[in-house]
Amino acid sequence: MKTSSSSSVCPVLNMLLLLPAQCQSSPSAQGADAAYPRIEPDRLQFFEYESVSLNCSGFPGPAGWRVMRKQTNSGSSQWENSTRWLLLKPAFVSHSGEYWCESGEGERSRSVNISVTAADVILESPALPVMGGQTVTLRCRKWGHSNLPADFYKDGHLTGTGYDGEMIIESVSKSDEGFYKCSISGAAGASAESWLAVTGQT
Repeated sequence: MKTSSSSSVCPVLNMLLLLPAQCQSSPSAQGADAAYPRIEPDRLQFFEYESVSLNCSGFPGPAGWRVMRKQTNSGSSQWENSTRWLLLKPAFVSHSGEYWCESGEGERSRSVNISVTAADVILESPALPVMGGQTVTLRCRKWGHSNLPADFYKDGHLTGTGYDGEMIIESVSKSDEGFYKCSISGAAGASAESWLAVTGQT
Protein backbone atom coordinates (compact mmCIF):
# COMPACT_ATOMS: atom_id res chain seq x y z
CA MET A 1 0.00 0.00 0.00
CA LYS A 2 1.33 3.41 -0.97
CA THR A 3 0.75 5.78 1.93
CA SER A 4 2.24 8.94 3.32
CA SER A 5 1.39 10.59 6.61
CA SER A 6 0.84 14.28 5.91
CA SER A 7 -1.85 15.77 6.34
CA SER A 8 -19.46 2.58 -8.73
CA VAL A 9 -20.51 -0.27 -8.78
CA CYS A 10 -18.82 -3.00 -6.85
CA PRO A 11 -18.88 -6.39 -8.52
CA VAL A 12 -18.12 -8.56 -5.52
CA LEU A 13 -17.40 -6.49 -2.43
CA ASN A 14 -19.76 -3.81 -1.19
CA MET A 15 -19.14 -0.59 0.61
CA LEU A 16 -19.93 -1.26 4.22
CA LEU A 17 -19.25 -0.01 7.67
CA LEU A 18 -19.83 -2.60 10.32
CA LEU A 19 -21.76 -5.19 8.31
CA PRO A 20 -21.81 -5.96 4.56
CA ALA A 21 -24.24 -3.85 2.62
CA GLN A 22 -26.34 -5.71 0.12
CA CYS A 23 -25.20 -5.34 -3.48
CA GLN A 24 -28.17 -5.47 -5.82
CA SER A 25 -28.45 -4.35 -9.40
CA SER A 26 -30.86 -1.67 -10.51
CA PRO A 27 -31.74 -1.31 -14.19
CA SER A 28 -32.35 2.42 -13.78
CA ALA A 29 -29.22 3.12 -11.76
CA GLN A 30 -26.15 2.92 -13.98
CA GLY A 31 -22.61 4.12 -13.28
CA ALA A 32 -20.35 4.01 -10.26
CA ASP A 33 -21.89 6.97 -8.44
CA ALA A 34 -25.48 6.71 -9.65
CA ALA A 35 -25.84 3.21 -8.19
CA TYR A 36 -25.61 4.53 -4.62
CA PRO A 37 -27.41 7.17 -2.58
CA ARG A 38 -25.32 10.32 -2.46
CA ILE A 39 -24.22 11.33 1.04
CA GLU A 40 -23.29 14.82 2.18
CA PRO A 41 -20.79 15.29 3.76
CA ASP A 42 -19.02 12.62 1.70
CA ARG A 43 -18.26 10.08 4.44
CA LEU A 44 -19.83 7.21 6.36
CA GLN A 45 -19.12 8.20 9.97
CA PHE A 46 -20.67 11.14 11.77
CA PHE A 47 -20.73 12.64 15.23
CA GLU A 48 -24.11 12.85 16.90
CA TYR A 49 -25.85 16.20 16.25
CA GLU A 50 -24.13 16.72 12.90
CA SER A 51 -26.26 17.18 9.78
CA VAL A 52 -26.35 14.39 7.18
CA SER A 53 -28.22 14.28 3.88
CA LEU A 54 -28.97 11.31 1.61
CA ASN A 55 -30.00 12.01 -1.96
CA CYS A 56 -31.59 9.80 -4.61
CA SER A 57 -31.83 12.54 -7.24
CA GLY A 58 -29.17 10.90 -9.43
CA PHE A 59 -31.60 8.17 -10.45
CA PRO A 60 -33.37 8.90 -13.75
CA GLY A 61 -36.95 8.32 -14.73
CA PRO A 62 -40.36 9.10 -13.26
CA ALA A 63 -40.40 6.04 -10.99
CA GLY A 64 -40.40 8.08 -7.78
CA TRP A 65 -37.09 7.14 -6.15
CA ARG A 66 -37.14 7.44 -2.36
CA VAL A 67 -34.71 6.92 0.51
CA MET A 68 -35.21 3.57 2.24
CA ARG A 69 -33.87 2.37 5.57
CA LYS A 70 -33.57 -1.11 7.04
CA GLN A 71 -35.18 -1.47 10.45
CA THR A 72 -32.60 -3.22 12.62
CA ASN A 73 -35.09 -4.43 15.21
CA SER A 74 -37.31 -6.25 12.74
CA GLY A 75 -35.17 -6.70 9.64
CA SER A 76 -37.90 -5.04 7.57
CA SER A 77 -37.56 -1.83 5.56
CA GLN A 78 -39.57 1.35 5.39
CA TRP A 79 -39.81 4.54 3.40
CA GLU A 80 -37.56 6.99 5.20
CA ASN A 81 -38.85 9.90 3.14
CA SER A 82 -41.48 10.47 0.45
CA THR A 83 -39.04 12.40 -1.74
CA ARG A 84 -35.62 11.77 -3.27
CA TRP A 85 -33.83 13.67 -0.51
CA LEU A 86 -33.54 13.03 3.22
CA LEU A 87 -31.99 15.43 5.73
CA LEU A 88 -31.01 14.22 9.19
CA LYS A 89 -30.63 17.46 11.17
CA PRO A 90 -29.50 16.73 13.74
CA ALA A 91 -28.41 13.14 13.29
CA PHE A 92 -28.72 10.80 16.27
CA VAL A 93 -27.16 7.43 17.06
CA SER A 94 -30.52 5.86 16.22
CA HIS A 95 -30.10 7.03 12.61
CA SER A 96 -27.17 4.63 12.11
CA GLY A 97 -27.88 1.82 9.67
CA GLU A 98 -28.35 0.73 6.09
CA TYR A 99 -29.88 3.10 3.53
CA TRP A 100 -30.62 2.75 -0.16
CA CYS A 101 -32.74 4.25 -2.94
CA GLU A 102 -35.81 2.42 -4.19
CA SER A 103 -38.37 3.28 -6.83
CA GLY A 104 -42.11 2.88 -6.64
CA GLU A 105 -41.70 0.01 -9.11
CA GLY A 106 -39.35 -1.90 -6.81
CA GLU A 107 -36.03 -1.05 -8.46
CA ARG A 108 -33.29 -0.77 -5.86
CA SER A 109 -29.85 0.82 -5.68
CA ARG A 110 -26.78 -0.40 -3.84
CA SER A 111 -26.92 0.35 -0.13
CA VAL A 112 -24.64 2.25 2.21
CA ASN A 113 -24.19 1.93 5.96
CA ILE A 114 -23.76 5.13 7.91
CA SER A 115 -22.68 5.32 11.54
CA VAL A 116 -23.67 8.13 13.89
CA THR A 117 -21.71 7.96 17.13
CA ALA A 118 -21.70 9.63 20.52
CA ALA A 119 -18.03 8.60 20.89
CA ASP A 120 -15.05 10.96 20.55
CA VAL A 121 -13.41 9.75 17.33
CA ILE A 122 -14.53 9.19 13.74
CA LEU A 123 -12.75 8.26 10.52
CA GLU A 124 -13.49 10.40 7.49
CA SER A 125 -13.24 8.23 4.36
CA PRO A 126 -15.03 8.37 0.98
CA ALA A 127 -18.65 7.26 1.20
CA LEU A 128 -18.67 5.70 -2.29
CA PRO A 129 -16.16 3.48 -4.11
CA VAL A 130 -13.19 5.40 -5.51
CA MET A 131 -11.61 4.95 -8.92
CA GLY A 132 -8.25 3.22 -9.09
CA GLY A 133 -5.39 5.63 -9.66
CA GLN A 134 -6.90 8.43 -7.59
CA THR A 135 -5.36 9.90 -4.46
CA VAL A 136 -7.44 9.18 -1.36
CA THR A 137 -7.12 11.05 1.93
CA LEU A 138 -8.32 9.51 5.19
CA ARG A 139 -8.82 11.83 8.16
CA CYS A 140 -9.11 11.03 11.84
CA ARG A 141 -11.17 13.50 13.86
CA LYS A 142 -11.80 13.97 17.54
CA TRP A 143 -14.97 15.82 18.48
CA GLY A 144 -14.19 19.53 18.58
CA HIS A 145 -10.62 19.11 17.33
CA SER A 146 -8.74 18.65 14.07
CA ASN A 147 -5.19 17.88 12.93
CA LEU A 148 -4.33 15.76 15.97
CA PRO A 149 -1.76 12.95 15.53
CA ALA A 150 -3.54 9.69 14.75
CA ASP A 151 -2.72 6.05 14.11
CA PHE A 152 -4.37 4.40 11.10
CA TYR A 153 -5.21 0.73 10.74
CA LYS A 154 -6.15 -1.43 7.75
CA ASP A 155 -7.81 -4.78 8.44
CA GLY A 156 -6.70 -4.54 12.05
CA HIS A 157 -3.03 -3.85 11.29
CA LEU A 158 -1.27 -0.55 11.98
CA THR A 159 -0.29 1.11 8.71
CA GLY A 160 1.24 4.31 10.05
CA THR A 161 0.82 7.52 12.00
CA GLY A 162 -0.48 10.75 10.54
CA TYR A 163 0.98 13.54 12.62
CA ASP A 164 -1.61 15.99 11.32
CA GLY A 165 -4.43 13.46 11.52
CA GLU A 166 -4.33 12.39 7.87
CA MET A 167 -3.21 9.39 5.85
CA ILE A 168 -2.81 9.74 2.09
CA ILE A 169 -3.08 6.78 -0.27
CA GLU A 170 -1.53 7.76 -3.58
CA SER A 171 -2.66 6.05 -6.78
CA VAL A 172 -5.11 3.83 -4.93
CA SER A 173 -5.56 0.27 -6.23
CA LYS A 174 -7.60 -2.84 -5.42
CA SER A 175 -4.89 -3.90 -2.97
CA ASP A 176 -5.84 -0.88 -0.86
CA GLU A 177 -9.41 -2.10 -0.36
CA GLY A 178 -10.21 -3.01 3.19
CA PHE A 179 -11.54 -1.99 6.58
CA TYR A 180 -9.94 1.18 7.92
CA LYS A 181 -10.11 2.75 11.36
CA CYS A 182 -8.08 5.24 13.36
CA SER A 183 -7.25 6.18 16.93
CA ILE A 184 -6.09 9.37 18.61
CA SER A 185 -3.90 9.28 21.68
CA GLY A 186 -5.80 10.39 24.75
CA ALA A 187 -9.19 10.01 23.09
CA ALA A 188 -11.72 7.45 24.24
CA GLY A 189 -10.90 4.48 22.05
CA ALA A 190 -10.75 4.27 18.28
CA SER A 191 -13.16 5.07 15.48
CA ALA A 192 -15.48 2.48 14.01
CA GLU A 193 -14.29 0.66 10.89
CA SER A 194 -15.28 1.78 7.39
CA TRP A 195 -14.87 -0.15 4.17
CA LEU A 196 -12.83 1.55 1.45
CA ALA A 197 -13.87 0.18 -1.95
CA VAL A 198 -11.85 0.67 -5.16
CA THR A 199 -13.28 0.19 -8.62
CA GLY A 200 -11.75 0.29 -12.10
CA GLN A 201 -8.76 2.40 -13.10
CA THR A 202 -8.53 6.05 -14.10
